Amino acid sequence: MTVNFKNIDYLKTGNEVQRKTYRLLHDYQIVDCLKDYDPIVVGTIPIQIDVAGSDVDIILYVQDYDVLERMLCFNFSRHAHFQLQRAESNVILCSFSIEERLFEIYATDKATENQNGYLHMLKEYEIIQLRDEEFAEQVRGLKRSGIKTEPAFCRLLGIEGDPYTELLLYNHIDNSMSYD
Repeated sequence: MTVNFKNIDYLKTGNEVQRKTYRLLHDYQIVDCLKDYDPIVVGTIPIQIDVAGSDVDIILYVQDYDVLERMLCFNFSRHAHFQLQRAESNVILCSFSIEERLFEIYATDKATENQNGYLHMLKEYEIIQLRDEEFAEQVRGLKRSGIKTEPAFCRLLGIEGDPYTELLLYNHIDNSMSYD
């Protein structure tokens, strides 16, 4: 099954966490506020490998960082646990909680569909589709024990090295690595 992760409509018919995420994104006008920045919801919730406490990750494409910072403060600073920082000269990190769900926004000057958060999620989704629910549950189990998503996938697939780099090179068709 192919999912268009660039359009959040798939969340409204998903599992309970996905439906709640969809409702929060709309009820609190998060999608409307971010629409000029090519937002994509990424991470574990879209591909149903989230665990208790998983956050809603949203990536953005930004050109004018000062404008985005002002917009994020104006629209989200009233929410619990609001934080905003310019992590590097070309990265903005923003987080806040709504109805006990943590939202984390990552913005950079790279197109959202070329950002690692999106590329990792697509690769993980492809792998899950070719495996089964037992594999997805093994990923969730490792996540519950404190292991991050990419390292969990790499452990289960026997991939060595930097999980954030190596996972993108993994060829799930023949269980090999492709170093073009």
